[in-house]
Amino acid sequence: MNKTTIVILSDPESGEEALGRAFNGFATAYDIKESGGEVSILFQGTGTRWISHLTKEDHPLNGLYNLIKDKIEGLSSGCADFFGGAEEATSNDYKLLTENLIPGTSGLPSIGKLINSNTTILTF
Repeated sequence: MNKTTIVILSDPESGEEALGRAFNGFATAYDIKESGGEVSILFQGTGTRWISHLTKEDHPLNGLYNLIKDKIEGLSSGCADFFGGAEEATSNDYKLLTENLIPGTSGLPSIGKLINSNTTILTF
């Protein structure tokens, strides 16, 4: 079966639409996981800010997050440097991904590697 990577780009600080995007991304990950598929989740851009929100028990996505957090591959290191989230990522044992060494950054996940390995990429 094909692997799917879900990339969360939405900014948790920008309101209802971002919450809807994250919810649908997590719901998709849960569906793939439950159907026996191979799925991983990456946070990039302002999406690197999500971990500090999701780990709060009173957050509306906390329950769903707890069902799929084992599928979180990590956060973009360069994006976390720029937008925030590095400290929350490492304190929750998530990796800062650095495969794509863009000059002037600490690195980002490699979407090119995912494409070359026939991974389906969904963005939310």
